[in-house]
Amino acid sequence: MYRNQKIVVVMPAYNAAKTLRQTYDEVIEQGVVDRIILVDDRSRDETAALARTLPGVLVHVHEQNTGYGGNQKTCYRLALAEGADIVIMLHPDYQYTPKLIPAMASIIANELHPCVLGSRILGGYSLKGGMPVWKYVANRFLTLVENILLGAKLSEYHTGYRAFSRKILEQVLWEQNSDDFVFDNQMLAQILWHGHTIAEVSCPTKYFPEASSINLRRSIRYGFGCLSVGLTYRLAKWGFVQSKLFPPPPERLAK
Repeated sequence: MYRNQKIVVVMPAYNAAKTLRQTYDEVIEQGVVDRIILVDDRSRDETAALARTLPGVLVHVHEQNTGYGGNQKTCYRLALAEGADIVIMLHPDYQYTPKLIPAMASIIANELHPCVLGSRILGGYSLKGGMPVWKYVANRFLTLVENILLGAKLSEYHTGYRAFSRKILEQVLWEQNSDDFVFDNQMLAQILWHGHTIAEVSCPTKYFPEASSINLRRSIRYGFGCLSVGLTYRLAKWGFVQSKLFPPPPERLAK
């Protein structure tokens, strides 16, 4: 715990057997995590079997592959059911360092910001860590456009390292989101829609064969999905469209 708040780390897992143990060990070393929840999305390797041997890990295996967003939905449902006050989403592929968990948790526990992102862009760690140049360029372009459409100033929207307060998970309609990779983008837009602030911490990142990554075709699909989210957000703000992801505020409904 940190400041009497229960910290739960959730790991959406798919074929992570080679890196799970290393990620787990480093999470435990931080000394603040009360529970680890791993949701296996029908991996083809021994991810689930290995996770069941790790002390303190709650393992849930999907009966069928639900996709990255669908996996996260299960993660957050289980975390809330466990009584989490702070939920930190960390991929078990060891691409992001668990050493930032105490810092991310403290920002939320001290009520500075209800959401914290581990940014690969701050500090220039993305290219140093091996991010392909084409992914870096796409990241920067999408982030620029999204900042304009969402009215924010984030360094990136595409990191898989995120921390949330319980309040956000209970308020944001993330169950309405996609089961695919654009889930991440939709959730950040929803958090901003509700007027919450988002903090970022600089996160060293590693790119290596075992680290999860999507191919070019799915990256292009993801990119167009992000642009669609941003455009829908802006049009909903102006009152031109209605979206289940961005419901009108209560005062507008009352009218």
